[in-house]
Formats: sequence, C-alpha cells, structure tokens
Amino acid sequence: MAGRIRQADVEEVKARTNIADIVEERVALKSAGVGSLKGLCPFHDERSPSFHVRPGVGFYHCFGCGESGDVYSFLRAMDHVSFTEAVERLAGRIGYSLHYEDGGATPETSGRTRLFAANTAAAEFFRAQLATPEAETGRRFLGERGFDAGAASHFGVGYAPKGWESMTNALTAQGFSREELIAAGLVSQGQRGVYDRFRGRLVWPIRDVTGQIVGFGARKLYDDDQGPKYLNTPETQIYKKAQVLYGLDLAKRDITRGDPRRVVVVEGYTDVMACHLAGVTTAIATCGTAFGTDHITVLRRVMGDDSGSGEVVFTFDPDAAGQKAALRAFAEEKRFNAQTYVAVAPDGLDPCDLRLQKGDVAVRSLMERKVPMFEFVIDQRLKGYDLSSVEGRVGGLRSAAPILAEIRDALLRPGYERVLARRLGMDPTEVHVEVERAARRSTPRDDAPATEPAELGSPLERVTLAGLPRHHDVALERDALMAFLQYGHRIDPELFARAIAIPFRHPALDAVRSAVAAAPDPARPGWAMDTIQSVREPYRTLAGELLARPLPATDEAGAVAVTGELARNLIVRSLDGEKNELLGAVQRVPADSEEGRRVRVRLRDLDAERQRLLNEQ
Repeated sequence: MAGRIRQADVEEVKARTNIADIVEERVALKSAGVGSLKGLCPFHDERSPSFHVRPGVGFYHCFGCGESGDVYSFLRAMDHVSFTEAVERLAGRIGYSLHYEDGGATPETSGRTRLFAANTAAAEFFRAQLATPEAETGRRFLGERGFDAGAASHFGVGYAPKGWESMTNALTAQGFSREELIAAGLVSQGQRGVYDRFRGRLVWPIRDVTGQIVGFGARKLYDDDQGPKYLNTPETQIYKKAQVLYGLDLAKRDITRGDPRRVVVVEGYTDVMACHLAGVTTAIATCGTAFGTDHITVLRRVMGDDSGSGEVVFTFDPDAAGQKAALRAFAEEKRFNAQTYVAVAPDGLDPCDLRLQKGDVAVRSLMERKVPMFEFVIDQRLKGYDLSSVEGRVGGLRSAAPILAEIRDALLRPGYERVLARRLGMDPTEVHVEVERAARRSTPRDDAPATEPAELGSPLERVTLAGLPRHHDVALERDALMAFLQYGHRIDPELFARAIAIPFRHPALDAVRSAVAAAPDPARPGWAMDTIQSVREPYRTLAGELLARPLPATDEAGAVAVTGELARNLIVRSLDGEKNELLGAVQRVPADSEEGRRVRVRLRDLDAERQRLLNEQ
C-alpha cells in the first residue's frame, strides 16, 4: 500500500511550481517591486491591496491580516484540502510522478478530491448523453436559442437522461460509492434508496474560479416535470452558491486584461453563453441566488479592484423582478471601488433573446447603453411620484436624497445632485440641502453607544513592521533582514555570514536575525521559508513581512547590489561601535603601555577595514 509522499518529491513539486500562477487563478496580481507581486487578499475583505506574493521564494504574506505561507498552505486554505491532496494536485498539474514511502499514511482518496472527481465524471456523462436520440429535445432547445453543437461543447452543456439511475449506475461503475455521490449532490436520498438528482434536463457544469467543476445547473425540458424550472446542486463541501459565479473561469482572463477591467453581470446560463459568443467575454452570472456580498468579494479579487477605474455592468430585466434585483445590487454597490452601471436592452430583451433577434452586434452595443447605477436607482425611486405636482416632486426628492447621500466620491455627489435636480425640475440648491440633511441622518451620533473596547493584547501579541520604532538603526536592521531573506544567497557567502552574525539592537529584529544566522544552507531552495517557520513567537509574523516586503530596487541586479551594500553597512556600524569603545579606552590606559599600543594598532586596523568596505560600495 502506498504511504507518505517522499519529502524529496514534496520539495521538488514546490520548486517546480510558480506560486504566482496558483494565486492568480483567484487573485489579480500586479507588480509591487523587484520580485514581488500584490493583489487584494483572498483571506479577508479589503479595499486596497496588502497581499504580497514573492514567486522567487515561493512565499505569500498579507500585511493586513497576517496570513502567510507557501503554495501548499495557500491551496489548503483556499480549497480546504489536506497536505497530501495539495501535493498530489500540484504534481498532477506539472506532470510529476510522485513516489510514496512504505509504511506511511495512505494518501487520501476521499473528501473534496473525490467530490471534484465525481463532478468531473458526471459532466463527461452528461456531455456524452447530449448526443443520444433521447436528448433531441435538449438539442432543439439549444438550437432555438442560437446555440449549435460547438457552443454546447465550449460551455460543457450536457443532458441528464430521464431514468432514475442512469448517472448513478454509470458513476458507480467507475468506482464512485453512493455515499460519495450523495456528498457531491449528484443524487438524492429517497425511501427506496438513492436516485439521480437531475433527470430529463439540460445540464450546465458550474466551475469555480480555477476551472474545477463544483456543481451543476439544470433546466427542465418536459411538461410532465413537476420540479422547478432551474434546479441546482445543493450546498456541498465544494459548492457554495453564494460564492460561485457561472462563467467566471472563462471570463477571468479577459477581465484582467481589459482596459478598463469590466465585468458584465447577467441573469442566467444562456445569457452568459450569448454574451461570450457575441464577443462580450467578461459576462458572468449567479447560480440560483441573488448577487450578494460573497460574489462581490470574489469579483473584486479577480478584477484587482483597488481603484475606481474598473467597471461592473449589471443587466436587468425592466420588469418588477429585475428592478428588485437592481435595488439589491445597489445595496451592495458601495463594496466596489469600480464604477457600477446598469444596461437594459431595448424592449426589455435579455442578452440571449437580444442575440437571437438582433444579432451579436446588438449584444455588444448593449454595453454602450449602460447608465450609472446611481442614475438607474434614482429613476426607480422617482417612478412612483407624480412629478407634475409640487407634492410629487418633494416626495421624489425625499425618496431619492438618501441615495445621493451614500455616494462616497465627493466629486461625484454634486454632479448627481444636478442630475436629480433636472429630473425633478427643482433648484439644485434645494436638492443639495436635502441631500446634506439625509447624509446627517445616516451619520452615527457622537453620543451613540461606543463599541466594546478591544481585548488587551497578551504578552505574545504579534510584532509587525508597522509597530517598529522610526529610527535609523532600526531602519538599517529592518532593510538588511529584508535583503538577506530575499537575496542573501546571491551575495558573497563570507560577507553574508559576517554581517548576519552581528547582534542587532532591536530585540524583535534580532530574534529574526538569529533564525537567519542559524539557517544551515542559505543557498538551498526554500531556505527562507524554513527560516521563517523557525522564528520564535511573537516574531514570526514580522519575519514573514520582512520576506514579503519589496526591496527598493529597480531590478534583480540592483536588489543584489543593495543587499551587499546593507551587509557592508552593518559591518561598518559594528566597526564604528568597536572604535568608539577603543577611543574611550585610549583615555584610560597609558600611551606607552603594551595595552595602549594594542589599542592604537586595533584602531588603525578598524579604520583600514572600514575604508576597504566603503570602497567596495
């Protein structure tokens, strides 16, 4: 029986894997200096990026929440897999054959890995069934909506047969247990046993942002089907409908390459298909639930939403349900840095019908009809008022003013006040006064109960870069440790060893220095990560920040030069300290004594050594 994965293989897989490639499947990264990338943290919600990745050392660290680690810890945290599963997944990705030690723990063949495998097998089964005679109704449904066999194949659309156990039998024949199929949400449990959840339906595979199939959405085709029009996979270990966006795996590349970065939010699977086929390749949709906070968090990370330059365009039906969806989206709009818009097609057509009736150009032109979300919501607020009467205009102003009061951009708010004034036919000053009044009502009072004070930090409260004192000695030690952890292996080994052996003056930085000095082989790949793990608490977070923080250099050669310069500066500082002590000794010992002569010789040696080091810079 296979045992534990050999440690040499674990290290080899990590060395061959670019951590940036893994992270970028979930987070848009951009340059943050030499050898460093940054993006919005996937571990906590934030408006500006504090999550740094250093591909050269295979390390990530968030300066906001403190999360840090290597590519294995990232996968384990993101996908909730075991260490073994993380290694096996990455090995499979790069085509590396793992070797197992006898007598160790058996690699996991259950849990999330099996659920992904079951969904993948189900998707292949459904796709094959779409070509069978029974699926004629499904093929006709797709054809009537403008989707040919190539489109169905591109999006992985399949067909679930009417039989109660067709898929169950196919997957159990492949070695999946009924318990695994239940856990994956592929079958339901009845009094007589399990049966296929999806029967007589078109099926769309739903993938996470990395492209793994986590569930399915199925559309009914037959009048005798008493189920809902759309039926989705239930909540499972890997399928959380509040966090999944259909089409994001296909759209993310064009989202990150766009200028501006634009996401188009539509309402259904066929709308996503229509948009992508028409050239609007950044379209995505929710899966059986309203667009919510978790969806925004996922989108912001993929977009790299740390400025106001991006665009999020919502397409809604003009009916009552569409208006409610727009207002729900507006309630969450403030979570975006990107500008938000609403696009409504002529005659209220959704993108699928618009493409069918008016062609691809009409779908692409829909983006040109977008209006700012605020204008759309203002118009929705004003619809219920008779603006031809004074009472109606006042009522409309009172209804719409709180919307404008929520605008966070001080330059945008006056512009929308003028828009509202024109809609109402009122003086902009009157509108401004009411908006300011609404803003004051939404601002917490000074006498409001205070939140409970934060719990006092313990003696082991973590130390971070932000908590270090601002002093030139601390700055030198901080920058030197950053350089040593990142590029210490690239400078002269003797220079590195001499500099890192010098005790530091700040206790926290000296704790990190001690761990670096104790590293057995700084030339070994992964040594910096191992060193971070060896730093004693409460200084480990500080060590991670030092490894992740970018060096002030324009390229790798410059970074190596800076590292050497900082090493020499540390040695010079140490020499200066020794010189000051000897100058004091000169005053205490007779000049013609043996000790006095030794002091003067040492002073000359120190000056010569100092000058030599300075000449090397």
